[in-house]
Amino acid sequence: MIQGFIQVPGGRVSYWIYGENTLGIPLLCIHGGPGMPHDYLEPLIGLAEDRPIIFYDQSGCGASDPIADVTKLTVSYFVEELEAVRRELGLREIHLLGHSWGGWLALEYTVTYKTRIRSLTICGSPASAEDFVLGCGELRCQLPRWMQEEILECEQLGDFQSPSYVAVTHEFYRRHFCRLEPWPEPVKRAMENLNLDIYLHMWGPSEFGPVNGVLRDWSIEGRIGSICIPSFVACGVWDEARPKYMCKLCASLSGPAEFHVFENSSHLPFWEDHDAFLRALRVFLHKYDRTTIETRG
Repeated sequence: MIQGFIQVPGGRVSYWIYGENTLGIPLLCIHGGPGMPHDYLEPLIGLAEDRPIIFYDQSGCGASDPIADVTKLTVSYFVEELEAVRRELGLREIHLLGHSWGGWLALEYTVTYKTRIRSLTICGSPASAEDFVLGCGELRCQLPRWMQEEILECEQLGDFQSPSYVAVTHEFYRRHFCRLEPWPEPVKRAMENLNLDIYLHMWGPSEFGPVNGVLRDWSIEGRIGSICIPSFVACGVWDEARPKYMCKLCASLSGPAEFHVFENSSHLPFWEDHDAFLRALRVFLHKYDRTTIETRG
């Protein structure tokens, strides 16, 4: 494993490369959050026997330099930061994987820099913030009635730190973020090291509550048709990113696209359905290591 730092406009971001001597096209992985470090993506290291696997912590996250003023963080900022990482690591061509918020960032990056990307993997990231919120709303309705009432009351009061609201949030995560008991250590570590200032600025005070951050109106829907590279779109049956919205995203892509719903998973299929996820993704990546797609543009 190689670890280092890259200078970007906001400071230094930390990166890790596994399998640096393998010959396949590198897989560059983008973590979610916003504000969560990359640690929870650790199962993807299992693909390093085929190709370099590259992680980085976005500005203000994990091992990267802290951000003094989070208000400068925008989607465009993170797109250009990702391009700086690719450029400084000398990656002429990549497979790109984004999970959750990282999937939205991957989609934005692909629209801007698609000629550099051999394939795109989107995991747990519907085509708009609205679709994500709608999906979470549907899942909220499946919680016990007292939990739904607790959520509504706390949201009306703006009390997102209430112990009962926190408890309901944890139950929602147990059902729809990661269903493993206990959570794997890298997942716990990533959650514990979430930069809350970034999360609040980019999203808002609650996973399924009112969205009042930078991403509140985010959507790729009017631009997704320009993405014509091969794509692997994935989610879990129990995912907070609901399969019907992920399917809609997949159907909107112009290039060859595979849609996978992992039966034992919620939001982290690379943990919850580890073997099946890595097997399917490995086959997909191998296919587009070997094949030139005429429509890539």
